[in-house]
Amino acid sequence: MMRKEEYSVSVDLPLQIIKEGNVFVAYCPALDIATQGDTLPEAQKMFNEFVSIFIDELIEMGTLEKVLFELGWKKISRGNRWEPPEREIIKDTYKTISIPCPT
Repeated sequence: MMRKEEYSVSVDLPLQIIKEGNVFVAYCPALDIATQGDTLPEAQKMFNEFVSIFIDELIEMGTLEKVLFELGWKKISRGNRWEPPEREIIKDTYKTISIPCPT
């Protein structure tokens, strides 16, 4: 099993920050994880901490590679590096839907 000390790569993760009411939500589609904060800097700080905990837990459980592959990551053979999935935001929009409400 891989130990945390043996694993270190740097990747640029896409991060979306959304304000919902008084809360800032930080969402990373490449890892499918989210966290929040009361301010933008707090949401960013919480995200950094959460990513670290998330990766540490995957390493501890021995499932890092499995989870990354399931999320669409690619392992680059030269340099033993990981590459996040390429996802392009085509359009940000709103869609009107009808939701039945019980009477």
